[in-house]
Amino acid sequence: MRNAWLASLLITGVLFSPLGNAKAEPARKVVELFTSQGCNSCPPADRLAAEIARQPGNLVISLPVDYWDYLGWKDSFAQPAFTARQKAYARARGDMQVYTPQAVVDGVAHAIGSDSEAIETAVSGSLQVPVTGTVSGDQLRVDVAASSGKAKEAQVWLVPILSTASVDIGRGENAGATVTYTNVARDLRKIGDWKGEARKFDVSTADIRKLNADGAAILLQANAGALPGEILGATIVKLK
Repeated sequence: MRNAWLASLLITGVLFSPLGNAKAEPARKVVELFTSQGCNSCPPADRLAAEIARQPGNLVISLPVDYWDYLGWKDSFAQPAFTARQKAYARARGDMQVYTPQAVVDGVAHAIGSDSEAIETAVSGSLQVPVTGTVSGDQLRVDVAASSGKAKEAQVWLVPILSTASVDIGRGENAGATVTYTNVARDLRKIGDWKGEARKFDVSTADIRKLNADGAAILLQANAGALPGEILGATIVKLK
């Protein structure tokens, strides 16, 4: 595990074809894996992510970070926004623990990304608001249900994902290795706000595909001030 003091969104879910009006059902647990092609501790976590993703009800998102690029290999999927999200989680928790591989579960708990037991037993059960996605033609319809309890202010996030990708790493700590990644995030986009009422959002599937993505995760995430809080609901949709 790489620890760093760095101050400062399964898979099964259920994946469906875009044919007809197939619906992607709500996830029961969300695991965000912060990983890096330049970290030699990460490949076991990347393999575990694929295993977790195959378990029904799990939603896994791999978010490659860029702070190990200086070690001789620039991560081909990393984005500063993913690094910023990891740091924001650390600030929200108040522990400032930022490292790779790091798994954040349901926006609340964190664990070493290669520790299957810790990830399995990490806090879950906060996904109480049903979120579904339906692909019809060139549109993705996102449905967020109303709250059945005390409403929390939350934001609806779209995370375009590439369901699988293998990378031949030429330099750095993983030089010579070929690593396969699961549900690689291609962007983080806020598509709306939620205050306890049922809401619908439409997203162009063409805009998602432009990012070299073949699916999308949708997260309903509570606010912790300006920081990401617990994930209240989620789903993942396959576009092809």
